[in-house]
Amino acid sequence: MTELGAHDSADVAALADSIERSLREIRQVLRRPLEAEFARGELTGPQRTVMQAVFHSDGLSLKEIGQRVGLTHSTLSGIVDRLAARGLLERRVNSTDRRLTSIVVTKVVRDFMAHTAPSLTARPLIQALGRATAAERKAITNGLRTLQRVLEG
Repeated sequence: MTELGAHDSADVAALADSIERSLREIRQVLRRPLEAEFARGELTGPQRTVMQAVFHSDGLSLKEIGQRVGLTHSTLSGIVDRLAARGLLERRVNSTDRRLTSIVVTKVVRDFMAHTAPSLTARPLIQALGRATAAERKAITNGLRTLQRVLEG
């Protein structure tokens, strides 16, 4: 491998910055339909934060959620109560110690994230690729494969 000169190194750094910015913008475009669906759910910021924490777990206690999201127990308890009333979260009693409960997302939420969310995020990409010519689709595929290969070193 050859060493990069100072000028080449600056060019490569600028290119890396440009690619990273483009990838971030692409991710934002792909997430728009999902974000719009979330917005229709009319969740507050703290409610979404709690939902994300619980979704990415196998169940958490109120104390564990509080540690992850930085909310007080009383605030968190109210949020969980409201989300449970809407059918988004549920409290599960521990089978070995009934004094302990775990907060989990409901089947409706898991099903949405497993089935609906992926199709929502794929939609903009499918539409864009449908507008692209065969040559453009091939160039996109080749470029992404090349980037992945060089990233993996």
